[in-house]
Amino acid sequence: MKFVLAISRGIDAVTKLLGQAAWWASLAMVLVGVENVVARYGYQWIRRTFGDHVAAALSNNTYLEAQTALYNFVFLIGAAYLLQVDGHVRVDIVFSRLRARTKAIVDIVLTFVFLLPFCWMGIYFGNSYVARSWAQLEMSPNPGGLPRYPIKTMIIVAFALLIVQALSQMIKHAAFLRGIPNSGSHYEHDTGPSDEDGTPLPASSEAPV
Repeated sequence: MKFVLAISRGIDAVTKLLGQAAWWASLAMVLVGVENVVARYGYQWIRRTFGDHVAAALSNNTYLEAQTALYNFVFLIGAAYLLQVDGHVRVDIVFSRLRARTKAIVDIVLTFVFLLPFCWMGIYFGNSYVARSWAQLEMSPNPGGLPRYPIKTMIIVAFALLIVQALSQMIKHAAFLRGIPNSGSHYEHDTGPSDEDGTPLPASSEAPV
């Protein structure tokens, strides 16, 4: 178990780095978005002050498509990091009232039943879509547009990263269920059912696991 936990920690380390990359990409996306707004709405002032060439260069479609590409990058690469930190949305009317061990079991089961098959389908059906884009080195049809095949490749990468991170999560939950300390499972320090403001809730009537 120590060996697979070491693998899990290695996966988590890589995912954390990618999460940091997504953070910086988010900042870049905001800055590019600000540039797009200034360049579009301040076009006449820029043209009068710096000339037509500068105004046209700053309002180029390249920046608009760069903003979209950065958004896609953040969304796709950030998915695995979100899974790692348990930041995804849950319908937890029932889930929040479960014991920590039961939550870990539910996560493992649902990962096998839903998440892994969903990721496999994403890779399977996205493979030909990405391959066609690479075959023709697909470019944006817009003037000043960017290549589209690199960002489309991120579809496959994102699903692959989700699979790897899902395996890491299951390893940590399994270690927690076996009573291994410092398992890395976010349920290890779960204090029990509580409301959003921290008020303890009565536990469900489930049998101990």
